Amino acid sequence: MRKKTIDAALRSTWNSVSKMYNKEANKYNSTMATGFVLLNIDAEGTASTSLGKKLGMEATSLSRLLNSMEEKNLIMRSPNPNDGRSVLIFLTSFGKSKRNDSREVVLKFNNVIEKRLTSVQIKHFFEVVNCIKEESKKFEHF
Repeated sequence: MRKKTIDAALRSTWNSVSKMYNKEANKYNSTMATGFVLLNIDAEGTASTSLGKKLGMEATSLSRLLNSMEEKNLIMRSPNPNDGRSVLIFLTSFGKSKRNDSREVVLKFNNVIEKRLTSVQIKHFFEVVNCIKEESKKFEHF
C-alpha cells in the first residue's frame, strides 16, 4: 500500500473545497475565483498587480477574470494616482453586494469546520499550513 503524501492530501482537500465553493458560487451565477477576487479588493482600491500575488494567480488568468468581472459590472478600473503604470480595481455597488454573498459562504464554511474542531486542532492546522508554505518557498527542485 502506498504511503499517502502531504501534497496528495493537500491537493485532494483543496479539490474538495474548490468543488464545494464552485457549487455554492454557481447558486449566485458566479465562480469561486470571482468570489475570491471580490473578497480581496480593498475599499480604497487594489492594484491589479497585488491581486495576482494575493491570490496566487498568473497575470494572464487574472487579466481574463478581471475583464469578465468588469463586463458583469462587478468591478471598475481606474488609473493609480500614485503610480501611472498601474491600475486600481474598485468594486461597484453590485460587486459589493456579490462580495457580501461570497463572504457569507466563506464564513458559513469556516463556522462548520470550527464546530468540528477544537481550538487546539485549529491552532495546529495553521502551524502546519505555515510550515508547509515556508518550506515550499525554500524548496528548489521538485
